[in-house]
Amino acid sequence: MANIPWELILAITGVLVPIIAFLWEFALVGRKRLGYRVQMDTAPTAVDSEHAGAWQRLERENGEPLTDPSFVLLRIENIGTTNIAESDYAFPENTPVGIRIRFPGRRVAGVVVTYLSDPTLAKYFDKNAPGLGKSNLDEAGQTVGLVELPKVKLNSSDHYKVLVVLERSEGFALEPATVTESGFPDPEVVATISGGVGSGKVHKTKGQTGTPRWVVALVCFLLMVGLAEPFIFELTSGRSAPLDCATGNLTISGSTAFEPVLREAADTYARSCPDSNFAFDMHGSAQGLDLLNRTRSPEMVAFSDGTKGDRLPELLPRPMAFLLFSIVINRDAGVQDLTLAQVRDVFSGRITNWREVGGNDVPVRIVDREALSGTRATLEQRILDGVVEPGENSNDCLETINDNLRGEVVRCRRADTGSMLDAVANTSGAIGYSELRAAEDRADLLRVRIDGQDATLEAADHGAYPFWQTEYAYTFGEPDASSLAASFMRYLTNQVGSDIVRSYGNRPCAELANPVLCRPTDE
Repeated sequence: MANIPWELILAITGVLVPIIAFLWEFALVGRKRLGYRVQMDTAPTAVDSEHAGAWQRLERENGEPLTDPSFVLLRIENIGTTNIAESDYAFPENTPVGIRIRFPGRRVAGVVVTYLSDPTLAKYFDKNAPGLGKSNLDEAGQTVGLVELPKVKLNSSDHYKVLVVLERSEGFALEPATVTESGFPDPEVVATISGGVGSGKVHKTKGQTGTPRWVVALVCFLLMVGLAEPFIFELTSGRSAPLDCATGNLTISGSTAFEPVLREAADTYARSCPDSNFAFDMHGSAQGLDLLNRTRSPEMVAFSDGTKGDRLPELLPRPMAFLLFSIVINRDAGVQDLTLAQVRDVFSGRITNWREVGGNDVPVRIVDREALSGTRATLEQRILDGVVEPGENSNDCLETINDNLRGEVVRCRRADTGSMLDAVANTSGAIGYSELRAAEDRADLLRVRIDGQDATLEAADHGAYPFWQTEYAYTFGEPDASSLAASFMRYLTNQVGSDIVRSYGNRPCAELANPVLCRPTDE
């Protein structure tokens, strides 16, 4: 069922149903229809009251009082959308009668037309006009009153009202007022319209106030279609997929600084896109670029905190995000604000104790990343003005590896961001560096301001904070537009992935005030 276009089916249904309902109501069913409405069928009560007045004088033509009098007010109406002509009535052409109304159990005492929606209808009810009359018939031993109405031309929505005065016929026992207020059976209206819908028979209608039921039902149906559409689509398709969704396998390698972003983005992508599979090989920017350089795989993307160097020219860079980094320091140092020159002096070994820059009397200990780390390359490029860090002289970050190195600043290295942060936090006087978000999550460390500037996107974007880098995605050659590699890179910059990039304190390149900072480098 996943291949059935349910969204299209529901959308078409939502359009066709109101169209069909409209045509049914106004073009087919409502084309030509004659209707009647019993607006009153009642008998007077308490005629012996001293206030009864004229009610006590209701009488036949011979002056005898009416027996159990009752009154029926009928509304005859055109309830269709097409005019009804005299020739449309199905009674024979040689008779002027168009409608007959029977009153079982009652005799007709008098008939009068009380209201005309259009004054031109009066000609049909003139005293000389044929078709209007009354009589009383004998049927099965009972008298049944009969009222005949003429063939009246009724335009759409035209109507007229007829008031009939009746009395109980001999031998008919009054019923409790359950069917009508008068206690008599309902009037029987007989009429047929030729060319009308179905049999063309006259329809009994009711007074309508408020919205018609069919309109309410139609609105409810359309509302249910709208509410049900996402649930039906979810159930039938298994899972919803974003507009740009690809299938296949993709290996992601490279930067450990950007790894948390990539893992969360890949997980979100995979949950939204069926049959997309991700593998991770994150051991640093240089190692990731070397792996791509060696395998030349179109199913691999290497992320790097910097450029590819002298690797194959087929490794194509794409700027993905603007990353912030931070200098981190052990709390024992007693320092949280350094000038750029002081930071360089610390990492060069010219400053050996924190008291030399206003801190505590604690020796400086430097924790570096591996020589091929993209984060270390960023430090050397952005902070140390291209100076390469010296080699390590310590394994435990506390003491040099032999006595010949005593007096030198202790230098050790760690393979990944987490290990570096742990070493700085657990080593008195230690200083290191990492991606900003990772540093922000460590309450056991201090983040160093450089020249009074905190690590913020605004400060870096305007040149006030120097420790940043462009995160590049490298592919071997240009990936196919429909491939998982191309789709995932678009996802990181244009879709939900960009929200994940921002949530880690980074910024998609396109959102920078100075996007030229994110441009690919010439290599």
